Amino acid sequence: MAARHPAALAALRAVAAQCQAHAASFTDGQAADGLAITEGLRAFFQRPAAAFSVAAVTTAQSLELFSVVPPELLSIILSQLDIRALAYLAATCRLLWCDVPTPPSPLLMPGLVETELRRRAEARGLHVGSSLPEGALSWVPYLLNCNFHDALRREAPLAVGEDHSHFVGREGRLHIACRRTEITAGKVGEPLLDHDWGSAAGASTVFVPPTLVPSMHATRIVSVASGFRHILALSAEGEVYSWGDDTHGSLGHADRSATAGPRRIEMLARVNSIAAGDSMSVAVDDRGRLFTWGRAAWPEGPTGLGYELDPAAELQPTPKRVDALAEDCVVGVALGLYFTLAVTDAGAVFSFGSSRHGALGHGLSMSEVLPRRIEALTETGLRFVAVAAGALYSLALTEEGQVYGWGHGYANGHGQYQLTPQLVAALAGVRALLVYAWDCSSCAVTE
Repeated sequence: MAARHPAALAALRAVAAQCQAHAASFTDGQAADGLAITEGLRAFFQRPAAAFSVAAVTTAQSLELFSVVPPELLSIILSQLDIRALAYLAATCRLLWCDVPTPPSPLLMPGLVETELRRRAEARGLHVGSSLPEGALSWVPYLLNCNFHDALRREAPLAVGEDHSHFVGREGRLHIACRRTEITAGKVGEPLLDHDWGSAAGASTVFVPPTLVPSMHATRIVSVASGFRHILALSAEGEVYSWGDDTHGSLGHADRSATAGPRRIEMLARVNSIAAGDSMSVAVDDRGRLFTWGRAAWPEGPTGLGYELDPAAELQPTPKRVDALAEDCVVGVALGLYFTLAVTDAGAVFSFGSSRHGALGHGLSMSEVLPRRIEALTETGLRFVAVAAGALYSLALTEEGQVYGWGHGYANGHGQYQLTPQLVAALAGVRALLVYAWDCSSCAVTE
């Protein structure tokens, strides 16, 4: 179990540390009870893997264990698990899953997994009704599916830039494959990010195969995003790291210094999702607040920061909240070529920035400095749960799995320019769970 489920063990250790902090105030009787519970937990989790089955955990021993462990303690443990570990626990421990206790017992707290999954769904802005949808047999697998695919929409384990690609491997380890320019012949340094600009004459180029990023080996990463010449990485603790070129202020550090290795953005905390574009970056925190930073405008118009800057300022070097969306809870974001898309927990989609080829979806090729709701999507009466942006086009995914596209015709799903969102007819009859867009290519993953 230690090798396969480190997240579960880490959660148990965190709970143990909290318990130890209170142990000093225990009476002798409380200490004795705590010791007995500890021994029961140790015996339960030290059983061989074959014992972790539905039949095994409904024995008298597990019934007694779950009747004495406080539900508050179990809830703390569940809240610390990632979605995969939670799914494993739900599948192997019927007493935490079942909607009705089996056998019935007033001492048991059924539905703890369901309660935790509902809490996560609500925090993500997912709509969970009071009755099961048609075809769903139980709340737990239904909620697991909703949370899992919503996490996939926000947590990208792979990112591709100009000369590099990053991906998140097993257990949250960050890897890179890139092209490096070596100034000193025969000397290969830390393979993080080193492009060809500004290199010495005659410098050699080497291609680095997928390699662990050394300075991030102790940090569990859940998502990575790549701009043209910069990288963002999001940790499991909600911290954002950036590195690469900072010509346009896209790294988010006040000192505007380029860095070859990951450096934490101090102004951001408890972040849920990130995105990186050609010259800017965005982040959404756990309160649904949208932050942007980077270059303020190009000759073609605003880049999609979502706010006005001083006329003399060409860029925003540190994360700044988009106040125009202060009354909305943002749950998803995407960056195109100088424009931004944002979807809220109410299912509305906003766009702002440059509108070349109608990428903003407002019916006219006019730029928008401030976020503006896409009325054509609102008029459908549908709830949108995800957005994706290519270079000059946009996609939006509904709760029911329908895909709308607009903007440049190569990859918007229509084969021709669309100034306002239209349903992608080629995907009629299928339910899409995820949509992706990059440059001039699109992808939809169906149910």
